[in-house]
Amino acid sequence: MITEKLREVLKQDGVVALATLGPDGPHLVNTWNSYIRVSDDGRLLIPAGYMQHTEANIAFNPEVLMTLGSSKVQGLHGPGAGFLIKGKARFITSGPDYDLLKSKFSWLRATLAVTPESVTQTW
Repeated sequence: MITEKLREVLKQDGVVALATLGPDGPHLVNTWNSYIRVSDDGRLLIPAGYMQHTEANIAFNPEVLMTLGSSKVQGLHGPGAGFLIKGKARFITSGPDYDLLKSKFSWLRATLAVTPESVTQTW
């Protein structure tokens, strides 16, 4: 499900938007493409320094939407490639997924693991 094109985008500078839905409505948070790691089983591992509102929403409803892209990667119709990812998320505070990101991001308090259910290249 994680295509080579998506992996290419993740290596570039770019902003990721992560949307969650909680009891108070939708919430958006951002991170950077280059912060995300892909696990061997295809989950997206995202370092979380703060993201307390996101964590509360995911405890209420684990479904997430993510968008990300890069102007430096060839897209469907020219320069620039973007993706919409739908999946389920959970926060991890110990174990191998946590340790992997903690070794790269000293400010990490948790790893946000997103299991994609669909990945669509949008541009």
